[in-house]
Amino acid sequence: MKVLQINSVCGIRGTGRICTDIADILTQNGHDCKIAYGRETVPDEYKKYAVRIGSDLSVKIDAIKSRIIDNAGFNSVCATKKFVKRIEEYNPDIIHLHNIHGYYLNVEILFDYLKKADKPVVWTLHDCWTFTGHCAYFDFVGCDKWLKGCEICPQKHEYPASLFADSSYKNYIRKKHIFTGVKNMTLLTPSNWLERQVNKSFLREYPVKVVNNGIDLSVFKPTDSNFRQKHGLEHKKVVLGVASVWDRRKGLSDFLELSKMLDDSYRIVLVGLNKEQISNLPKNIIGLPRVPEASELAEIYSAADVFANLSVEETMGLTTVEALACGTPVVVYDRTAIPEVVDEITSIVVKYGDINALKNAVTSIHKRTTDCINRATHFDKNTRYNSILDTYLKLYES
Repeated sequence: MKVLQINSVCGIRGTGRICTDIADILTQNGHDCKIAYGRETVPDEYKKYAVRIGSDLSVKIDAIKSRIIDNAGFNSVCATKKFVKRIEEYNPDIIHLHNIHGYYLNVEILFDYLKKADKPVVWTLHDCWTFTGHCAYFDFVGCDKWLKGCEICPQKHEYPASLFADSSYKNYIRKKHIFTGVKNMTLLTPSNWLERQVNKSFLREYPVKVVNNGIDLSVFKPTDSNFRQKHGLEHKKVVLGVASVWDRRKGLSDFLELSKMLDDSYRIVLVGLNKEQISNLPKNIIGLPRVPEASELAEIYSAADVFANLSVEETMGLTTVEALACGTPVVVYDRTAIPEVVDEITSIVVKYGDINALKNAVTSIHKRTTDCINRATHFDKNTRYNSILDTYLKLYES
């Protein structure tokens, strides 16, 4: 069986690692897999899977057009036409879509091919971009226009940001036409929350299966390091936050408010900040850039006393699981899919925006390493992605 996965990145960050984890399981079971990607670099160990769509230049041109006329997903015409020819040459038995947004792909050309090729398609939705007229998330602003048809988008300046035009109405109509009517497509969501949103959208014609994202428990585990000594944290209680990009929905402002309420025995550590964000932090918050190596990230999780996920919008919240796997208890907000990941033994769920409750939670929670590790075993990547392999085989054999 030959499987082609399509995603914005390969082997890096959340969705890129999911793709390579699936590819590893496929090859271990004697199948063939390629990962078509559009952006950034691929770690050496995963280049055997990688097929580039377009180039750095085509991504930049796509992004510029999207920012001017708000048409993310409808550029990269030449790059996508060339890619479709490569799909035909590879002739996969299954096509697995992941993030098809990100300034590298023309969704109209791709889906025109998918409908004509009539091959089984699996599509993992990692966010909500697919069924909105613009944004990838809408819960933060309480918008429900996507239920009937987007217009006058309140998040025009959020990813995929538009500087001038608001084409949300036109984009919604185009997406609805393009993404519906695929004869043999199965949708996967990493949470029950996202499944519920999908079933209220124009994608409700497709079968939906919940498959939680998985992590590598051989990497994310209690790990010794000199992280505390390196950052002068030997006698401090560490509250940790991790994100790939700290935009407003990730809760940076709430960490700043929390820092004002904690006494000097506490330090907050935030991973994934940019240089400007780091330069503006108060003295009791240590800011670090993105950590590319999962093993180094495991060291940081292990060094913390509590992990706080203060994101408002998550379709699952993989960092929360990674922290648990490293033996660190977590505090999360009660929004979107994040509460699905945790349990009452290892975690505390607090009301969104209640900083007093947040402070009480991070200062009262106790480290219960064994219980945290046990909770994380529910998200073992081998179990989770073997279920995707089963989905492939059922489609392949039908």
